[in-house]
Amino acid sequence: MSDEQQPAESESPTPQGGRRRGRSPKRHVVARVLITTLVVLGMVTGLSVVFIARHLSDNLTVLDPSDQLSNRPDKVDEGPGEPLNILVMGSDSREGAGNNIDGLTGDGARSDTTILMHLSADREHAYGVSIPRDSLVTRPDCEDKDGNTIPGGENQMWNTAFALGGPACTIQQFEQLTDVRIDHFVVVDFAGFRDMVDAIDGVEVCIPEDIEDPAHGINIPAGTREIRGKEALNYVRARYTLGDGSDIGRIQRQQAFVAAMAKKVVSGGTLARLDRVVAFLDAATKSLIVDPGLEGVFKIGKLGLGFRGIGLDNIKFLTVPWAYDTRDGFEGRVVWRPDASKVWRKVREDEPLTKRLSRGSINAGNVPGSGSGGSPGTRPDRSDEEEAAAREAAGLCA
Repeated sequence: MSDEQQPAESESPTPQGGRRRGRSPKRHVVARVLITTLVVLGMVTGLSVVFIARHLSDNLTVLDPSDQLSNRPDKVDEGPGEPLNILVMGSDSREGAGNNIDGLTGDGARSDTTILMHLSADREHAYGVSIPRDSLVTRPDCEDKDGNTIPGGENQMWNTAFALGGPACTIQQFEQLTDVRIDHFVVVDFAGFRDMVDAIDGVEVCIPEDIEDPAHGINIPAGTREIRGKEALNYVRARYTLGDGSDIGRIQRQQAFVAAMAKKVVSGGTLARLDRVVAFLDAATKSLIVDPGLEGVFKIGKLGLGFRGIGLDNIKFLTVPWAYDTRDGFEGRVVWRPDASKVWRKVREDEPLTKRLSRGSINAGNVPGSGSGGSPGTRPDRSDEEEAAAREAAGLCA
């Protein structure tokens, strides 16, 4: 998440074509990492910027699902001031080291993570809304890549759509259930996610109790330290021996971990190390599947420019309001609470979340366990003590 350098007190055009005061150089965002680093590398090492950019762009896998989508919500008018909705999906293909820690067999890919990232039109705020994979929803019909219909159904787990039809069916499901139009999508491979963590030499976490899951080969001691490699991947994927074994705790750890990773990526210690930046970009681009609108690193960098005036404190992560399903036969599954519709309405109308809806959200400048507070979840019905207990059950420190 980066920014082109600007004089601290100068006036410069915003992405909307207006004027604004220069931002603090501390507010790095993706575009600075992507573009400025390429230029510096070219000057320092003599390497061709075009060659490096082409290499990173060639790492990307591009997928166009537009022909598989139908009955889509209205699209916001094109323009420099449009809000953007980006659907991020974590993919576990069950192939490759570190991908299938749940020990399942069979072909195809699963998605344990779905996050809707909303970037406001005024570029003043952004928030990511996680959707539990155990959410029971009415899944609509969708099409596979050959145009064949994949029948929908009631009381379907959220991640079934990805397993049956990949990103296209997940986008179709999301749009039909929320009436929110997706502008871009990104699929992240979990093994590639591990490589991104290694490229920045680990991410700091705070674990209140040992995480032990012998069935899946997970053993992570308690404490505050930087974790990397398989341990980092296990941390964000562990589930069955934490709390009540549901997906909610895993989501909360993922939100905190991503926030902490974003904070480290834009830190001076990382940006000052060109080897780390290049390794991170190489690992990131190798692990991504994107839509044609993000098919090159400069297009991704241009999107990143939209984050330049926001700052880490104003990028929030929360979970769609949820409750456990109380029906017989659906133990451990969750349903969306009625106030979930208020979250999706805020996204559609491009409005900031209310304090009630964002209570307990995580932001990259306020990561749980970092000494600056922060708490996971979006449960306005819970007290501070209940939130603290939920945080500990999720494997997060207070």
